[in-house]
Amino acid sequence: MKKVLIPAVLSIFLALNSCKQDNASNATSGNGDTEKIETDGTIEHQQSVAPPNVPAPVGDRKAKKVVVHLEVIEKVGELADGTQYNFWTFNGSVPGSFIRARVGDDIELHLKNNANNTFPHNIDLHAVNGPGGGAEGTFVAPGKEAIFNFKALNPGLYAYHCATAPVGMHIANGMYGLILIEPEGGLPKVDKEFYIMQGDFYTKGKFGEKGLQEFDMDKAIAENPEYVVFNGKVGALLGDKEPQVKTGETVRIFAGNGGPNLTSSFHIIGEVFDKVYLEGGSKINENVQTTVIPPGGAAIVEFKANVPGEYVIVDHAIFRAFNKGALGKIKVTGADNPKVYKKSSN
Repeated sequence: MKKVLIPAVLSIFLALNSCKQDNASNATSGNGDTEKIETDGTIEHQQSVAPPNVPAPVGDRKAKKVVVHLEVIEKVGELADGTQYNFWTFNGSVPGSFIRARVGDDIELHLKNNANNTFPHNIDLHAVNGPGGGAEGTFVAPGKEAIFNFKALNPGLYAYHCATAPVGMHIANGMYGLILIEPEGGLPKVDKEFYIMQGDFYTKGKFGEKGLQEFDMDKAIAENPEYVVFNGKVGALLGDKEPQVKTGETVRIFAGNGGPNLTSSFHIIGEVFDKVYLEGGSKINENVQTTVIPPGGAAIVEFKANVPGEYVIVDHAIFRAFNKGALGKIKVTGADNPKVYKKSSN
């Protein structure tokens, strides 16, 4: 069986790498020679912010060198009320810190494996054109640090994740995040931006079982998660953690799916997405109700908040929302707008 699988896996890897190279040569960045864009000599040390927040937009700045620091931290955290889990994280959060750059930037990525960790780790960024997306050069043992550099060639919103064997286990424990490569000139301005990433978790105990839960490899292989959540836990986007928006504001959500297994049907109840950047790329669809995000994929969705209220975010594979945790809310405050929506009186 192993002799059959190894050539097949190698063929898939080579095909994907070839596809990346083709994409690089056809980058939709406004010119056909993205790799030749020179930086202006300045250096930006990107500050880490916790999700659902993101770094400030790139805007119309020149290309520069961007230094990004990610630290792998294995830590026990809350998966649900009274339920703990040993998460493996980038910079201490699930998803990991949002990385933001522009086409033509030279990115220097530092990956540190905390000395208190137990396992080796690395990183594969889907925005990278190079072997393993950076994984080959970042395999680090606890207490060590690796550095590699890459040129941002293709604009878009891309996933990143750990690619250390067993890859599925590392991802299932929370090792994923998003990296945005903005086009030359930046993305159009909006009033608010948020970072939401779905993930499926596989625990020995049933959904809601209290105490520290162990990872269940059998459930993961069977693609039968106990939890499907946004931003690493049940209720991560509820109560005082709900993203806040005012009526009249335009909203952009960078939505991703860490997986490792399930495809997300991303939907906000009571909103229509004015624009969706399909699969996180350059093609834009309009007036979309629900957008599909595969494992290891992303989408950018935009809408205008017209009416006050709480808007429920779900994976519209609906039992996941109401029975496995894939549910959050965005709170919109402001004056009523009866021309758009009016409650009937009883």
